[in-house]
Amino acid sequence: MNELMTQAIDLMIAGMGFVFAFLIVLVFATLIMSKLLNRFTAPEPATPARTSRAKPKAKPSVDPDVAEAIKQAVAQFRSRHKK
Repeated sequence: MNELMTQAIDLMIAGMGFVFAFLIVLVFATLIMSKLLNRFTAPEPATPARTSRAKPKAKPSVDPDVAEAIKQAVAQFRSRHKK
């Protein structure tokens, strides 16, 4: 049993070591890619361009006749299903 536990602990430490090493490599790879992108991309403008805040007028999405029919259907449903 003692030998089995020793092998298990060795395997656990090896696995944790590989994961830790992979994460360290991943961090450095991310840092290097970030520095490369900052070097080769154009800088962002200091102030963003202003956009108008007024919302454009949208056409009515529902025909007035259809809206009236919906109102009547809802009213009829509510009158039939009162508690």
